[in-house]
Amino acid sequence: MYVDDAEFWSIGEVARKTGLTVKLIRHWSDTGVVQPAGRTSAGYRVYGPDAVARLELARTLRDLGLSLATIRDVLNREHTWAEVAAAHVDALEVQIRTLRSQQAVLRSVTRRNTTTEGLTSMTELARMSAAERRTLIQDFVTETLGDLDVPTYRHGLLAATPELPADPTDEQVDAWIELSELVADPALRSGMRRMARYAAEHAPGEQDEDALREVQCVTDDWLSRVNAAMEAGVAPDAPAADAVVAEAVAAWIPTQASLPHGPHTDGVQARSGLLEQLEVASDIHVERYWQLLCLINGQPVRPSMAAAGEWLMTALRTNPEPGARAAELGAMYDIGADAWEPAGVLNACREVLDAVNTLVSAVDPARFDQATPCADWDVRALLNHLVWENLLWAGLADGSPRTDMTADHLGRNHVEAFRTASRAALAAFGRPGMLDQRYGPAPGWRLVEQLVIEMLVHGWDLARATGQPRDLVPGLAESALSVVREIFGGLPRTAAGSFAQPQPVPAGASALDHLAAYLGRTVA
Repeated sequence: MYVDDAEFWSIGEVARKTGLTVKLIRHWSDTGVVQPAGRTSAGYRVYGPDAVARLELARTLRDLGLSLATIRDVLNREHTWAEVAAAHVDALEVQIRTLRSQQAVLRSVTRRNTTTEGLTSMTELARMSAAERRTLIQDFVTETLGDLDVPTYRHGLLAATPELPADPTDEQVDAWIELSELVADPALRSGMRRMARYAAEHAPGEQDEDALREVQCVTDDWLSRVNAAMEAGVAPDAPAADAVVAEAVAAWIPTQASLPHGPHTDGVQARSGLLEQLEVASDIHVERYWQLLCLINGQPVRPSMAAAGEWLMTALRTNPEPGARAAELGAMYDIGADAWEPAGVLNACREVLDAVNTLVSAVDPARFDQATPCADWDVRALLNHLVWENLLWAGLADGSPRTDMTADHLGRNHVEAFRTASRAALAAFGRPGMLDQRYGPAPGWRLVEQLVIEMLVHGWDLARATGQPRDLVPGLAESALSVVREIFGGLPRTAAGSFAQPQPVPAGASALDHLAAYLGRTVA
């Protein structure tokens, strides 16, 4: 049909009206999305108003992602708008889930600095179906537990399967990838089988819900007590920790009532039994396994028990029976002599506080965020601890113990804070009769001695962190080493304990370097 009417436009004019290219309009004409109204006498295509409206609608549908075939069906009224929209929504949801999964994997790759092989593995894991994920965990549990008689433990593991939602967050995808890698780790299998074997030996067969709840209540109880002790600054190898141990043991003993030879009172048997149970249960790989399952399934994640568990285990090793550490210290205190003679421990305290004051005064606040030999403290935290130690021992000497260890004791002037605290300590120690007064099993001069040791060691930490000379008062350091070996030599060197394992000392090291190394510092 030839047309020559002003109501019709050439393909170039249609392109200008719609913003589409001539090439695209020609292609859509050839595929039946739009039909020209006819041709001019010269054979050129022309389009009418309906074609322009059809092209504009086609462009909108194309922008929404519909295929040309679907667009043609809609324009030709072969499918309703609702049918097309519903089908397209479903397709988009699949695409969105796929894209989000790919996005989460790529983000995980950026965090992990993954290899090419790792990327392939992570992508395959992210694409697993729910059934495949369940099978992976079920096979892991079956292989790990073998034929051990632990039905309740086995059922709990099999019931806790990863249910990754259809629209997972980056954190959930990352947790699933980590979990799937973790179940292939021999360390997890070993830890989980060790727990199952313990359960088979101590509580074989089915366990009722009441018994499980009781165990959980006891766990929550000692966690609360231990966390409170940690917040108050009680060291697990200090005599004060024994009271926390006694409370934990008293709460735990009833859970052992069903055992034929279970403990009935606090003593060596009860404490060794609780320690054994904690050693089996405190596996970081198993704890991480449950944390990841909670993350994947969108459930609350219980805080880590690792630090509190280490604290309680260290306290149990320090006190294998009630009052063990206090009795040990009492025996030492009764036969010990002032190692700081002839000057005396009070003069030694003044001397070391003066030396540490010099170090503190030289610290620029701009260096507060620098690392120190104490892994958990930067320079500011270390300064805060130096102030706290003076306040702590001053309070004990005055009969008013401090419990605000975690407070900020520096304020805006770290130098003045240290000087004020050290003056308070010296004033408390200088009270008439204080050095001979008994504080539990210890005479007062032993409190002063403890502050001398703390200042020497943490003064060394500060000097090392800030690049200052670290050979503080050499004579005092030599005396302190013998005292430290006497009092602390038998303590368990654990992650939660006051001191790490002794470290080697290079040739030519100072007396204070030797003391720092004995207490777990690395001396370069």
